[in-house]
Amino acid sequence: MEVEMKEKGRPAEPEEPEREQWGAKMDFMLSMLGYCVGLGNVWRFPYLCYKNGGGAFLIPYLIMLTFAGLPLFFMELALGQYASLGPVTIWRCLPLFKGIGFAMCIISGLVCIYYNMIIAWSLYYMFASFTSMLPWRTCDNWWNTPNCVETSAVANATNKTDNYTRISPSEEYFHERVLKYSVDLGNNSTARGIEHTGTMSWELALVLLLAWIIVFACLCKGVKSSGKVVYFTATFPYIVLIILLIRGAILPGAREGIIFYIKPDFNRLRDSQVWYDAASQIFYSLGVAFGGILAMSSYNKFNNNCHRDAVLIALANCGTSVFAGFAIFSYIGYMAHELKMPVGKVVASGSGLAFIAYPEALTLMPISPLWSILFFFMLLTLGLDSQFVMLETIVTALSDEFPTLLRQHKTWVLLAICICLYLLGLTQCTQAGIFWLEMMNWYSAGFCLIVTALIMAIGISWVYGIKRFSADIKEMIGYEPNIYFKACWMVISPALMLFIFIFSLVQYSPVVYNGIAYPDWAVTLGLLMAFFSILMIPLVGIIVVAKNKGSFTERFKKAITPDEKWGPAIMSQEQKEWKSTEGIDNPATIYDPGTMENGTDQPPLYDPRSINRYPLYDPRSLQQDPIRNGGSINDTSYSSRL
Repeated sequence: MEVEMKEKGRPAEPEEPEREQWGAKMDFMLSMLGYCVGLGNVWRFPYLCYKNGGGAFLIPYLIMLTFAGLPLFFMELALGQYASLGPVTIWRCLPLFKGIGFAMCIISGLVCIYYNMIIAWSLYYMFASFTSMLPWRTCDNWWNTPNCVETSAVANATNKTDNYTRISPSEEYFHERVLKYSVDLGNNSTARGIEHTGTMSWELALVLLLAWIIVFACLCKGVKSSGKVVYFTATFPYIVLIILLIRGAILPGAREGIIFYIKPDFNRLRDSQVWYDAASQIFYSLGVAFGGILAMSSYNKFNNNCHRDAVLIALANCGTSVFAGFAIFSYIGYMAHELKMPVGKVVASGSGLAFIAYPEALTLMPISPLWSILFFFMLLTLGLDSQFVMLETIVTALSDEFPTLLRQHKTWVLLAICICLYLLGLTQCTQAGIFWLEMMNWYSAGFCLIVTALIMAIGISWVYGIKRFSADIKEMIGYEPNIYFKACWMVISPALMLFIFIFSLVQYSPVVYNGIAYPDWAVTLGLLMAFFSILMIPLVGIIVVAKNKGSFTERFKKAITPDEKWGPAIMSQEQKEWKSTEGIDNPATIYDPGTMENGTDQPPLYDPRSINRYPLYDPRSLQQDPIRNGGSINDTSYSSRL
């Protein structure tokens, strides 16, 4: 049953196309797990654990998960599910803060550009592994330099001196064969840096195109298609990690590598840098403030238990990080054993671990091409899951902001976005590509992400109101969040984010790659990239206030008052299925028509006893809701029901 409210003499608004939902609960869970468990779990967490006290690092890591990561993750899940809206339109709840949604989309878009380049590298390495001998095993290739020294020679030389230095075949393969980042200036001289663009690598351009084609093919049917793809892409990395751990655990030197990984150094806990690293890792790995959590949860059923989902996904994400560390360090220990070097000399982070250190370790194993294919295919699936969600965030935001225009044409919107981001990513296929990638990685999702999340937490818990938000959650899952979540949302999480932000400013240093500094114009460009997303928050807020009518006080008051369209829009779809509670976690919250006092067969929204339960979106309750009629958010008639 549909209800239309039209004013006399006013034409009816065009009907919005129906919004899709997840085909099954498991589609959502695996999509979110794949989004959270990304490349950082494999190539960043193990290194941070080693760097910050081994097993002792788990203490600040779990504390930051408990008081910052999990509460904010739950906040975004609940907010997106309640209104079934994307990261921009969701701010009908607080129009003044709509710029947060634009900031999230900009951050996700920038990250998508370089994240897909990493996926392209994984494809490149995987294709290169289909050979009898891995191409980065020896120094007798056309791309090698006189400084290249093979692994066996290093082992012998290390016996003679501890000061032996070299460039490994795997490092030269990455820099000189894949990236080609040494630009020939003539006269037997070369240069490296972002200002030395050089030529385009058409090999990288083609694998980058293939990466975008894969992403488009998996997302072209919306969450219905991506929700099925993740059954493989979200589970395959676990299979590979288990295989790698079993194989790595029996290698010589694996025990020393694992001990190096988990051996606690509790003295490191006195260092504020350790706490900053723990907070930032939790923050980034859960994907808070990227908009992806809002977008994915918006396709949930209204009564899905988002509280339980938040806890399960957050714990699974952290558990994966710890587990991946065991698999990675077993091979790092094996590599140190074979090279007769300390473990600390071969450990690396980021692209250095994934495309230099780990590939070199693979060359030392029997049947190395097989293990290489498995490893890089795992990196491919880890990257794709996160890329799916970040790109879907942008598509969802646009289709929700312009539903009548774009929702029926989401495939074309997706195609246009993929083409634009691919063209922007071609800068990373030049000889200066790695420098562009590192600059975007350094600035696009750094402190701007923290500022966005901080303002979001303050806006929801203090301006929208913790009581109102708790009541919204109760409408969905049948109970309010406990005092722990409320305290974190209002005080603890914002305080921790403020600490991270201040620390990042105090410890700020310009981006550097492989010891090569960036010119001033590149640093300025990176800072503009970071501030561009943040500046959307005050800019859009000013525009919202300016568009309102009345005095400045009235305009501002309206900007912090929920829009008249705010409410659980998904209920309009569930009216059609009101007789069934299949797939709903809390069926007790759906009214049974057999128990209605008037004996009618009306949907639950129009049960006379439910008017007070859903005042925000029952059309007959407009007079009861001061928020809809310009009242204060502190109006006692409104607050009393919370």
